[in-house]
Amino acid sequence: MAIDSPSPAADSIRVMLVDDSAVVRGLVTRILEGEAGIQVVASVGNGQMALASLERNEIDVVILDIEMPVMDGLTALPKLLQIDPGLKIIMQSTLTLKGADVSLRAMQMGAADYIPKPTSTRDLAGGVDFKSELVGKIRALGQARRAGARPARPGGPPATRPVTMPTTPRTPVPIHPPGPLQLRSNAPEPPDVIAIGSSTGGPQALFTVLGTMKAGTVRQPILITQHMPATFTTILAEHISRVSGWNAREAQDGEAVQSGRVYIAPGDFHMVVETKGTDKVLRLNKNPPENFCRPAVDPMLRSIAAAYGKRVLTCILTGMGADGMKGGQAVVASGGTVIAQDEATSVVWGMPGAAATAGICSAVLPLPEIAPWIMKLAARR
Repeated sequence: MAIDSPSPAADSIRVMLVDDSAVVRGLVTRILEGEAGIQVVASVGNGQMALASLERNEIDVVILDIEMPVMDGLTALPKLLQIDPGLKIIMQSTLTLKGADVSLRAMQMGAADYIPKPTSTRDLAGGVDFKSELVGKIRALGQARRAGARPARPGGPPATRPVTMPTTPRTPVPIHPPGPLQLRSNAPEPPDVIAIGSSTGGPQALFTVLGTMKAGTVRQPILITQHMPATFTTILAEHISRVSGWNAREAQDGEAVQSGRVYIAPGDFHMVVETKGTDKVLRLNKNPPENFCRPAVDPMLRSIAAAYGKRVLTCILTGMGADGMKGGQAVVASGGTVIAQDEATSVVWGMPGAAATAGICSAVLPLPEIAPWIMKLAARR
């Protein structure tokens, strides 16, 4: 059964829930009803019904289940984006190898993000972690949706105006200052290591960057912290290996950093670098989350700055919040270089925006230009 709600306030983020479980849809609706600036405008049981509802309603964010009768989430995803290319779609996935693989394939197809499928009545009743993650992602993606220009669909309702919405501590959004960004000079020497931080929209951005910067194009090791749970980072490494040819894998505690490899922080572990004799060694720890995240980008960057000094090249890609900004400051203080993805090509310009507006970046670039820039800096002698 499809349910279309009354017309929402013009300044609300419009959400559509797509799940074959009416119980899940009802409970998620109740979680969101208590949030200012968010309104569930449609609740449907499969992908086919979602397509019909999207034709009738102006939607900002879709929560899309993967396994459903009639039309599943992966089938519906490209059809929804064909109707509305600017739509922000969050896949709802189980925390299993299969769920992680399908979620990453969905993001390659255009989904903006994913959220773990609730596994308990406590989650569905609004458990703190599930609720804060769900609401945080809806707010961040809804704000990103509203920030972009969006023409009205022929015969459809008029495009909604930009809106200022309340944020939670998980989703600080930096305000772009008037005038040009203040950029620094690149470090004078080539880096010995490349470090990348990313979150919302990060898998898609990583596939683009590393798919362009294929194995063998740079000699430096690449260390990546992407905000993801365990299991998902295992599959992320496999996908990166397939699209780029790099030897990509989750980091192992105590292993030496080697050229020609991509190391990914495992879900629920911070990844840092220590110096041991002449080697640089990876360490994994469960220190408290930073910026509400574990793994977090800041501890990785602080440790890399301490271990490599000025021979560090850091790239901050799309993501919610400001993780990576303080770590980037440590990189710059040690003489290294920081670059960031620009606002226009970011799914959410939180993390790269925080770095860019802090004045620590040497370049703020569209996603397609990041790999060539890294290769140019990495190849200098």
